Amino acid sequence: MAATEETKSNSKSERTKTGVVVSNKMQKTVVVAVESLVKHGMYQKYIRRTSKFLAHAENALNVGDRVVIEESRPLSKRKRWAVREVVEKAS
Repeated sequence: MAATEETKSNSKSERTKTGVVVSNKMQKTVVVAVESLVKHGMYQKYIRRTSKFLAHAENALNVGDRVVIEESRPLSKRKRWAVREVVEKAS
């Protein structure tokens, strides 16, 4: 039973991402940029990759806010994430 609980916790951690709000021009939707480090196959150097996700946000957020987004049901053609919490407000 411990193995199933462990896999559930791992799958839950994969369903959340931390990123920075880069656009808030839409109603109840923000664009969140999530950075990840990927190792280059030949040169073994880490490359910074950025992915943008559309996330549903009930509360008003500003550009530069650091947020945690979680996977949700499809809300529109490209929107499959929801803002769970604001980690840090933009200064």
